[in-house]
Amino acid sequence: MEPDRALTEGDLPEWDLCDLYESTDSPALAADLDAAAAAARDFAAGHAGRLGGYDAAALAAAIAEYERIDEQLGRAASFASLLFAANASDSQVAKFTQSVNERITAIGSDLVFFTLELNRLDPAGLERHLQDPALARWQPFLRDLLVFRPHQLSDEIERVLHEKEVTGRSAWSRLFDETMAGLRVTIGEEELTVGDALNRLADRDRRKREQAARAIGATFQRNIRLFSLITNTIAKDKAITDGWRHYPRPGSSRNRGNMVEDEVVDALVDAVTGDYGRLSHRYYALKARWLGLDRLEHWDRNAPLPGDENRTIPWDEARARVLGAYAGFDPRIGAIAQRFFDRPWIDARLRPGKSGGAFAHPTVPSAHPYILLNFHGRTRDVMTLAHELGHGIHQILAAEQGYLMSGTPLTLAETASVFGEMLTFRALLDSETDPARRRLMLAGKVEDMLNTVVRQIAFYRFETLLHDERKSGELLPERIGALWRQVQAESLGPAFNLTPEYDVFWAYVPHFVHSPFYVYAYAFGDCLVNALYGVFAGGHPGFAAKYLEMLRAGGTKRHRELLAPFGLDASDPAFWRRGLDVIAGFIDELERA
Repeated sequence: MEPDRALTEGDLPEWDLCDLYESTDSPALAADLDAAAAAARDFAAGHAGRLGGYDAAALAAAIAEYERIDEQLGRAASFASLLFAANASDSQVAKFTQSVNERITAIGSDLVFFTLELNRLDPAGLERHLQDPALARWQPFLRDLLVFRPHQLSDEIERVLHEKEVTGRSAWSRLFDETMAGLRVTIGEEELTVGDALNRLADRDRRKREQAARAIGATFQRNIRLFSLITNTIAKDKAITDGWRHYPRPGSSRNRGNMVEDEVVDALVDAVTGDYGRLSHRYYALKARWLGLDRLEHWDRNAPLPGDENRTIPWDEARARVLGAYAGFDPRIGAIAQRFFDRPWIDARLRPGKSGGAFAHPTVPSAHPYILLNFHGRTRDVMTLAHELGHGIHQILAAEQGYLMSGTPLTLAETASVFGEMLTFRALLDSETDPARRRLMLAGKVEDMLNTVVRQIAFYRFETLLHDERKSGELLPERIGALWRQVQAESLGPAFNLTPEYDVFWAYVPHFVHSPFYVYAYAFGDCLVNALYGVFAGGHPGFAAKYLEMLRAGGTKRHRELLAPFGLDASDPAFWRRGLDVIAGFIDELERA
């Protein structure tokens, strides 16, 4: 059944960005950018080349001023980014966003020296300064900065890379976004956005799913040379920068940013790929049997199961379910979640030109996060709402650490979001008494977990193969498609027959363009949360209070410190098996049903 268009278009919330700026021609926005430009020039004039002679108090004051200017720029950047996400097909919005980004890049050129010079301070002297209470607050910021010291280039090269960003990788990302937002998929007499067409792949009618899948494939195929050019260019651009910075492999720079060792990521990837058989292969064989099919096609992956009425869930019901789950876990978290609905912080409405998918943007600590999703009234949309609300709660709690230290490494950024999904799912499952409905809910949760863990690791494998092969030259669209087919066949298993048009479905995944090697963070977060939820379900004393403190820590602590209070250690190979065992246990239960 199609979502109620009156519901999706008339009753869904739309955000109001006025808490950032009133409009694109806001005098406050112009004043902030002018003030930031003047402050950045003064900052460079007052501090460049002098940090080595500063005492702890002077260093602390300089970092605080740097944070203030950076947050001012971050507010403007957030406004432009959110405006573009809400309507990427509006040429005036695109022009405004590009102009703001170019202005911020120009202003930021005066600030580039600061972190470079901090990283050149004598380590022994810096260590002595950190014993002074005046600088102690900034220890996590400086600790994380030093991770990049071996990969830092000269000030001149760093400045060139910074200034060329708007005409380099960012320009290609913008081209991808505008192209994807402008595409229309022809299905019968309808012209659909890519997001609406992809939603058809969850239709109850198999003929409609196939029709949508083939139409999406044809649309991507007509544009595949452009998407291949974007992908090849971004991969080569990354390889050049990584080579200058002496990163050992394409994923290493992402891992450094996530404050996680390459070996920990390898252990996760090995654990998941080694479990394809007992996870995705086993589940999709069950699904084929339930659907009465010898083999599944790619358009059957998200097909509703027999007996699932696939009813449209009204927004008010989705909100009540999610808020109930969060408040049931801890009233303090429930109260934070409530703020997002009481105020215009969520954009769930469907409209042409809006970014597909979903995200929670933290903006800046002096404002608040905003959430974007595309609500079609499906059960998965309820889980998406729970997921993004978890991010928003995390971002609000972490904001007290300040702009420079509120951001959480991606590996831990997914903790609150996936935990929120699990809370919502468990609340729904516990309230369901019908065995058939419970089985459907359990199967839906398994599919979500497979999409979060197995599918994202397959994405990571695809990126790894693509970037490794790109070192030898540009990849033709057919070769990129072959790599995509290889990793999808490995991860989905023998239950699937992959038809040729699926070879181009890599093209719509924005992470490959915007944030290479991001995707493993989803699997990291899901396995981490599975283990964490097990601790919670086991009655760990003071769990909620410890969980709140973990979220409040933002980026001030690493994964080992954050997980230690719960008796967990992500560097232990058995840790990943513990998380994967939860998914396998759900599949065991489905096999017995």
